[in-house]
Amino acid sequence: MNGGVDYLLTEEEINLTRGPSGLGFNIVGGTDQQYVSNDSGIFVSSIKENGAAALDGRLQEGDKILSVNGQDLKNLLHQDAVDLFRNAGYAVSLRVQHRLQVQNGPIGHHGEGEPSGIPITVVVVPVFALIMVAAWAFMRYRQRL
Repeated sequence: MNGGVDYLLTEEEINLTRGPSGLGFNIVGGTDQQYVSNDSGIFVSSIKENGAAALDGRLQEGDKILSVNGQDLKNLLHQDAVDLFRNAGYAVSLRVQHRLQVQNGPIGHHGEGEPSGIPITVVVVPVFALIMVAAWAFMRYRQRL
């Protein structure tokens, strides 16, 4: 591996129903306390066991929350974001950005036990066809002798 790391960003709409312990997650970030360098967004810092978010299973630590009930979370102070979540009501719709890590390695190199990425049939079928053609040609050639 060359150590390069890329990220695949995906967005998802997650609807949660507030439970006895709220929505079941904590947040960090905001314009006054950036959690990610050069990004003042609001991020999930932890998921509470058996809370609404944990029971749903889609929200993950590190996810960026883009909006709550359609209200954009850009350029908010941390406390303003907290207040928005607290006043969001019983049924809460979250627009979330997941950041999935994708590791890249040098082209053509694969470690032990790693698949080459080429299906075996792509290699075996043409080789088998060549063998069959060669066998047919050999048999025809022998008949003429």
